[in-house]
Amino acid sequence: MKEMLETALSNPWGTLRTVLDGPLHPGGREATEALLDRAGVAAGTQLVDIGCGAGESVAVARDRGAAAIGLDLNPSAERAVRGEMTQLPFRDESVDVVLAECVMCLASDREQALAEAHRILKPNGSLAVSDVVVEGSVPDLPQPIVQALCLQQSQSRASTLAGIENAGFAVEDVRDHHEELLEMQDRIANKINYEAMLPLLGERGAAILDGIHNAEAAVDDGEISYISVRAKRKL
Repeated sequence: MKEMLETALSNPWGTLRTVLDGPLHPGGREATEALLDRAGVAAGTQLVDIGCGAGESVAVARDRGAAAIGLDLNPSAERAVRGEMTQLPFRDESVDVVLAECVMCLASDREQALAEAHRILKPNGSLAVSDVVVEGSVPDLPQPIVQALCLQQSQSRASTLAGIENAGFAVEDVRDHHEELLEMQDRIANKINYEAMLPLLGERGAAILDGIHNAEAAVDDGEISYISVRAKRKL
């Protein structure tokens, strides 16, 4: 059991994938569908999904008839290419929509990642982003919790929107997804019995359990939340 727990903690996203259906972000497929609607993704739309993971959102876009391709550091999805979001392997002004779900918070250089999205979009093309936002003081959390919540490079709502605008985009639509984040938190808690499992790891397990409790409280209080943004590339 301890070895299983260590494996799960070493790959928190992989663990989440085993307990959640569909994309690993609040709202799942429905949230992706709504974001694609807002970005006008339809038959013939040329779309790049950066940080595509297993490719669920790429498949959703293709179901609409979009010419969608994914990009990931370790691509496992069909029709996905290997690449880094700060150096996108696509031509200037070549796509209609750039989709980025819960990945900008992972960028080694967020400004460069947004600049690259701007570069490959056609004039008036759409940037469709969803991401974790942090308000106030978030507790110091164990690394597996930081990774699972994508808090490595997270920013406040205001800083997130300012960064998008500073990269040459006009923000047109912002939506809050705190309720979906709460629902996702409840689904995970209902499927994983942290209270029974983590004490098996001794002091380390106790520290991680405390971290989970602190993270849940921060989500409950709105200190950790989730938003989606549709923005247009300026001419």
